[in-house]
Amino acid sequence: MSLPHERRLPLASLDFELEKHNFTKYYENNRPLFEEAKNAYISVIKSLIKQADVGEVTKVEGRVKNKEECIKKFQRKYQDKLEAADQPYEIKNYLSDLIGLRIVCLYEDQIADVSKLLKNHFKIIDVSDKIAAIESTEDLFGYKGLHMDLSFAKEMAALPKNQPFAEYPFEVQIRSLIQDAWSVLDHKIKYKKSIPNDLKRRINVLSALFELADREFKEIRNATTELIQQATVSPLGDVLEDNCEAPGSAATETGGKAFNVFHFLRVAGHFFKDFEFEDYKVDNFVQDILRLDNGFQKSALHKSLVENLKIVKEYRDHFIEGNPESTFSPYTVIRHCLYLYDQETFKRILAKGSTGRFVSWLGQNHSTP
Repeated sequence: MSLPHERRLPLASLDFELEKHNFTKYYENNRPLFEEAKNAYISVIKSLIKQADVGEVTKVEGRVKNKEECIKKFQRKYQDKLEAADQPYEIKNYLSDLIGLRIVCLYEDQIADVSKLLKNHFKIIDVSDKIAAIESTEDLFGYKGLHMDLSFAKEMAALPKNQPFAEYPFEVQIRSLIQDAWSVLDHKIKYKKSIPNDLKRRINVLSALFELADREFKEIRNATTELIQQATVSPLGDVLEDNCEAPGSAATETGGKAFNVFHFLRVAGHFFKDFEFEDYKVDNFVQDILRLDNGFQKSALHKSLVENLKIVKEYRDHFIEGNPESTFSPYTVIRHCLYLYDQETFKRILAKGSTGRFVSWLGQNHSTP
């Protein structure tokens, strides 16, 4: 979805490599301004919270998204749809979270109050309730909070100090203290999406415990507040005690028949012994495969590499020779092998441009598959 504040320039195209280059240049030229904008948003929001009755907020912080992560997000969410519709694009027009802020409240029910405060003072681009999304499906786990895409409202944008970056949007994630703690731990858990079901159940149990803790802290706060109010009438001599017993968890095996990251690492690690496969990249790559073939098996990955690796390595050498500044990682090699293995199923495993170059090379050097 293109952001309303951006003016589409005539430079927009369907050439991803060109647009990636343009975005990189744009990002590097404006990085200091992004930092200034982030700091300005933090300052404004801290001031608004200080003046408002939203309860205690423990943290307001921000970051400027890494440019490589920006490009990956665009590829993941928008590139295929735009190219399928022959709609020219500029990557920067599709990144509402290039500047990101996080607000951490003590309690879950403060999130709505902080959200209302922001809606009253900023222009709303989009709102995404990650809590509701997670609670409505069994395929996700975690406790993510509320995400809002915002920009300065007209009055704030008109202030001289805000004008240099008044049109830059930013994302705000609003979480409770417990939600924030879970999010930090959640990011440390490996292979979140493709793990076997037994481990997924254990993580769901853990996330439920965090959610229960969030609700219990809120209830304890309410009960404490009530006791304090009662104390103004008749002092209390009783002491509240919170007796909590941490439930144990039995160890379970990490097996499973469905293709998952452990299968991927077992096979890919055999063919690419000197390459370090990073956790989150493996997870995303396995998801790409399963989106195209949800019945994919470990044996199919092995067979695709055995049958096609020699040809793809030959093409890789040819490509690098003609494009010495480009890379051709093991992930890219595997994508090409999967394409050769089953072109009908994996016709979208490669970008259109990559597919065209590969097919053209195959026609000149090998029998067309």
